Formats: sequence, C-alpha cells, structure tokens
Amino acid sequence: MRVRVGETFSETLTMTPEEAKAFSTAARDFNPLHHDEEAAANSRYKKLIVSGTQMAAHLMALTATYFSKRNDVVGLDFSLRFHKPVYADETITLEWEVTEVMPTSSGNADVVSLKGRIVNQAGEQAIAATGRMMVADKL
Repeated sequence: MRVRVGETFSETLTMTPEEAKAFSTAARDFNPLHHDEEAAANSRYKKLIVSGTQMAAHLMALTATYFSKRNDVVGLDFSLRFHKPVYADETITLEWEVTEVMPTSSGNADVVSLKGRIVNQAGEQAIAATGRMMVADKL
C-alpha cells in the first residue's frame, strides 16, 4: 500500500504582512483587508488578515509536497471552511490526516481522502479542510 489510513503530516509557518500582501497581489486579490493596514485596523479584524486563497494554496501544497517525496500525486478535490481569520503576523500549523485509501479499479493508483486544518498560535482551529488525492507509483 502506498499510503496508510491514520498517516499524518504537518508544517508550521510564520506568516508575515509582506508575504500576505505579495501573495494577494500575485493572486489578484485586492481586498484591502490583505493590503491596507489602515483599512484592516478599522475593520472587525483590527489588523491585516491573510487571503483565504493563500491558506488554500499552503494546504494543497503541503499534500503535494508530502506525497510526491515517494510517489506521483495529483489533487482531485479540496474543500475549506473558514472559522477564524489568519493574521498576517502569526505562526500557524497546517495538519493533515489520511482518513481513507481506496485503490482505483486498475489497482495502479490509490484515491486518498484527507481531513486537514490550520491551527493558529493560540491553538484554535482557524480553517477546516478536506481533500482527495490520487497517489500512484507512476502516473
């Protein structure tokens, strides 16, 4: 078996306002809450928040990086639910757990189901995620 149910992996990142602004600009997300300290200070968040697109990218990239160290891999689908903002100056932990492994009908690959989350530096779940990947010896 290429992947095991219960397998876990994680990564801790420190977000910076500069990275949040640069990613949002590159993604063409011009929401002032990701770029403008004054606008963010006058919002319910009181400071810059990281784009949800950036958080999704980090979560998906972690799965691709983890599985591609030993197999070929492609993403099939991901879903995110935002519970709390991720601030542009905090340390977060991205976590994934394999919840199901189903061989494809050919037996040449596995469809791997995952549940994930991002935890903020206060230990609170900021984002919940699910995903499915195809993992194979050779795609």
